[in-house]
Amino acid sequence: MAIVKPFKGIRPPKELVEKVESRPYDVLDSEEARAEAGDNEKSLYHIIKPEIDFPVGTSEYDPRVYEKAAENFKKFQDKGWLVQDAREHYYIYAQTMTGKTQYGLVVCAHTDDYQKGNIKKHELTRRDKEEDRMKHVRVNNANIEPVFFAYPDNQVLDKLIMRYAATKPEYDFIAPIDGFRHQFWVIDNDEDMQTITAEFAKMPSLYIADGHHRSAAAALVGAEKQKQNPNHRGDEEYNYFMAVCFQASQLTILDYNRVVKDLNGLTSEEFLAALRKNFTVEDKGTDIYKPQQLHEFSLYLDQHWYSLKAKEGTYDNTDPIGVLDVDISSRLILDEILNIGDLRSSKRIDFVGGLRGLGELKRRVDSGEMRAALALYPVTMQQIMDIADSGKIMPPKATWFEPKLRSGLVIHKLS
Repeated sequence: MAIVKPFKGIRPPKELVEKVESRPYDVLDSEEARAEAGDNEKSLYHIIKPEIDFPVGTSEYDPRVYEKAAENFKKFQDKGWLVQDAREHYYIYAQTMTGKTQYGLVVCAHTDDYQKGNIKKHELTRRDKEEDRMKHVRVNNANIEPVFFAYPDNQVLDKLIMRYAATKPEYDFIAPIDGFRHQFWVIDNDEDMQTITAEFAKMPSLYIADGHHRSAAAALVGAEKQKQNPNHRGDEEYNYFMAVCFQASQLTILDYNRVVKDLNGLTSEEFLAALRKNFTVEDKGTDIYKPQQLHEFSLYLDQHWYSLKAKEGTYDNTDPIGVLDVDISSRLILDEILNIGDLRSSKRIDFVGGLRGLGELKRRVDSGEMRAALALYPVTMQQIMDIADSGKIMPPKATWFEPKLRSGLVIHKLS
């Protein structure tokens, strides 16, 4: 069963939400955050990217930066830019991208569910990134930003959400940069809240879509606080962390593509010849070509696009990992031909989220920065859930979810 509960959210007043809200901390660098915040003292970047309050070049991992985050979080509350709700609520958060809307329930999930594997992951986490987020949670005593979960489709919850969606939202704005619409409702009916809790309790698992490091950090901080409290009961607020949970079928996963700096000493002709061992290679000309199906890839090389179709026997349809295009391309192209084995550390490869389009791949190759580009067919949410259920881990850089959650709509305090 999945344990969730409502919480007393800390939120901006309606008239300030567009001043406070921001992109998540991990989709932009310090200088981008500095530019986006500008002279807006109410921007959440002062809490989630507080290095912007220091001279350019200050490390985001400087101890003073974490202290500044806590100082700014307190200031936002003291000035009334963030205000805690008087009672516990669940919330609904909707995002609209290119005419499609997905509706998420904002809940507090239990850290024990993460530790026991009831909250399932599909990616490895890095200890340094976990430690960074742990420091941020510790110093603020809060989950400033939510994690992004998926749950199996549920008709009861869908009907409840649609009933609220027909009413006027608390927040409703078009975000700068991405241009997507974001809406937010407060669930204040006790019976509705009981229904949400009960329906989640029927679910065997929740699935991390995005936010593996934040999930791990929240669970580790919760475990720390349990050990530090001799009177620990299990119902304290630190046992929970904030998540936005979407029905799996509503989520949009975009392609996550690769660009490489060199061909491992091969000429273009030698590289194409090597590809023909495991792929059917077809020249598609100079117009951008997007993969049309699973196990088909697009290669951009020397101002030409190629279709690469993996041959029978090069993948295992019975293996939830072996069937993935990201695994096929990693094994048979990046590793076997280009000798790029560790995608996490190699400096010869970079990754481009599908929201940028295949034109971005073409641009980076044509500029001379990169030698070739590889476009992949998107992973499905069902594939992610199958992998998580099997206890396996996806290869790096396999999923790109859009839209990203905006930060600053609601915050969860651990006490």
